[in-house]
Amino acid sequence: MPACTSISDRHTPSGMAEMSVQQAYALAVEHHRAGQLPAAENIYQSILVTHPGHAESLHMLGLIRRQSGDNSAAIDLIRRAIAVDSACCDANYNLGNALRDEGQSEEAIAAFRRSILLQQNLPQSYHNLGCLLRDKGQMTEAAAAFENARQAISPTRKTSPAGQSADIANHWFNVGNALREERQFTHAITAYQRAIAINPDFAEAFCNLGSALVEAKQFDAAITAYRRAIAIKPDLALAHHNLGKVFYDTGDLDQAIASNRQALALRPDYTSARRNLAGNLFEAGELDEAIAAYRQARSDDPAANTRADSALIYALQFHPASTPRSVAVETDRWNQIHALPLGGSMAKHSNDRTPNRRLRIGYVSPDFRHHVVGLNVVPLFENHDRNQFEIICYADVPAPDERTRWFEQHCDLWRNTTDLPDERLARQIREDRIDILVDLALHTGNRLLVFARKPAPVQVTFAGYPGSTGLTAIDYRLSDPYLDPPGTDESVYSEKTIRLPHSFWCFDPLDCRDIPVSPLPAESNGFITFGCLNNFCKINPLMLDRWASIMRQTEGSRLILLAKLGRHRQRTIDYLSGLGIGPDRVEFLPFSSRRNYLRQFQRVDISLDSFPCTGHTTSLDSLWMGVPVVTLVGETLFSRAGWCQLSNLGLTELASHTPEGFIEIAAGLAKNVSRLRQIRAELRPRMEQSPLMHGSLFARSIEAAYLQMWQTFATS
Repeated sequence: MPACTSISDRHTPSGMAEMSVQQAYALAVEHHRAGQLPAAENIYQSILVTHPGHAESLHMLGLIRRQSGDNSAAIDLIRRAIAVDSACCDANYNLGNALRDEGQSEEAIAAFRRSILLQQNLPQSYHNLGCLLRDKGQMTEAAAAFENARQAISPTRKTSPAGQSADIANHWFNVGNALREERQFTHAITAYQRAIAINPDFAEAFCNLGSALVEAKQFDAAITAYRRAIAIKPDLALAHHNLGKVFYDTGDLDQAIASNRQALALRPDYTSARRNLAGNLFEAGELDEAIAAYRQARSDDPAANTRADSALIYALQFHPASTPRSVAVETDRWNQIHALPLGGSMAKHSNDRTPNRRLRIGYVSPDFRHHVVGLNVVPLFENHDRNQFEIICYADVPAPDERTRWFEQHCDLWRNTTDLPDERLARQIREDRIDILVDLALHTGNRLLVFARKPAPVQVTFAGYPGSTGLTAIDYRLSDPYLDPPGTDESVYSEKTIRLPHSFWCFDPLDCRDIPVSPLPAESNGFITFGCLNNFCKINPLMLDRWASIMRQTEGSRLILLAKLGRHRQRTIDYLSGLGIGPDRVEFLPFSSRRNYLRQFQRVDISLDSFPCTGHTTSLDSLWMGVPVVTLVGETLFSRAGWCQLSNLGLTELASHTPEGFIEIAAGLAKNVSRLRQIRAELRPRMEQSPLMHGSLFARSIEAAYLQMWQTFATS
């Protein structure tokens, strides 16, 4: 365009002398930057009257249309500008923004990519492209875009040339968010720190920095970041909620409870905070309060709150007042509200019904990792008949570890389902033509809504804990003759019960085989040490009453318990003191690594089981370490684990069906040091020779159950 081109008075705003197009355009931009949009628009329009192909005016007028909310007009004007000058990077960038706002993501992605080709050092083009790719689930490409955005901004620059420091801070904040989604936590931390360096009062950046630090296991730094976010913005409920989570992770239940209560004070409808508060109270043994909190969480959104409902079901089984029937009422409610509405997505299965062919077994679990359930199914995976069964794992494991890799190596097909919605996972399972689908979680971290869609012709629940899901879409549950003795009322289960011949559990110490059984501690201490290293949520006043009776009959005895930090420790000490057991006789241990935890049994002479929820894997750990477990057998599944394990060891004399008998057995054993010494020496060999550690026997019994289920389906 010639430099001398001008616009006449009749086309210019009132009082404006004739000037060149360049002068008029510069004046319009000045008005535009000052926020004087009508004046700027008037000049852009005047330029376009005499010079309809003036690309800059078309572009800037398009920006005004976008600023006024008319994205459709903005897109049209900016496209006209690009038709005149296709090399305009800014026009392509702003076209991308307008298209994005109109929901035209594919076209927006193309526009941002064109702007990048024209000028490769503009971070916002990379950033906006990354956001769109992230929203479409193209996380690898999104991460690459954000990486380019980082490189396009100097690490030391605090503001852009136009002084847009807030935009740059927001950019780094969004970069950090994307990197967290990609689990690139070190880079995410750097991005948040750069946002904070530009804007030291950026509370949300401090909050998300805390979350990235948690993922990087930098807990103290995370607590500092969350507290800084709260200092800047005291009403930021998310920061209080996240602070509660990190306190829970570091074992401080009092602080976790206080933080979640504060989050709820700020946002009474904060369901996640209420659910976490309930979990904190549960861990502290405050079962009544925990159950009330879970009920409140689910009442906030009854149809959607599957997690709160599941957590409630699990917690009820620890409460002394619960009965099999009262738990069944809740599992049936879960089925009615959450599962049955999905029944319409069930389709007929076309699996080959040939009786003796190789079956495809799918296992669904969040616990293919260092977790008690993961450890419990190791013997099954290690001994599966791979000629007869093809093993497929559907793993919800966001933070894999070396045990995860072990499971990957012990299956035929591994699918990471962490980011897969229930409907898509159900479709994948159906496409994989799974014959028997096995839930390994029940109401703990579950994918039961996948099972509700019936993606496999035969569905089973097992291993998470001995119980029932309540789902009519799940056909079977595995149990054993001790958990469910013949004649047990099975109407409280929605699934058909198949009893394994020996035990619901099979134990493998894995990499802890080298930890020895110690000599009997009482012989060197001069007193008996009782212990209960079960989760503290299993401890209740009724149980403490019975333990105190035992300790009063055992002069000088001590009690070791496992519990996170919190006032529940002092509450327990005070309660026992009221029963004549002084504080000097009670010791609390913190949570630690599995090896350190197992070594604590070297200090224990007798393990006292909890009730009504008895020890499961913890009791097996105790027995492996040579420490006898005295148990009280009840009427619920959760109260019969000790009976199952002691029956398989031929040590039923350590089990009682009455509270009085429980006290008598434990107190009598404490007085018989020679018997304790004998049991300690014999327990590990007895374990190794029993069905409790016979992996191939365990696997064959489960496989026989699978074949029985398949035969029923194939002939139906």
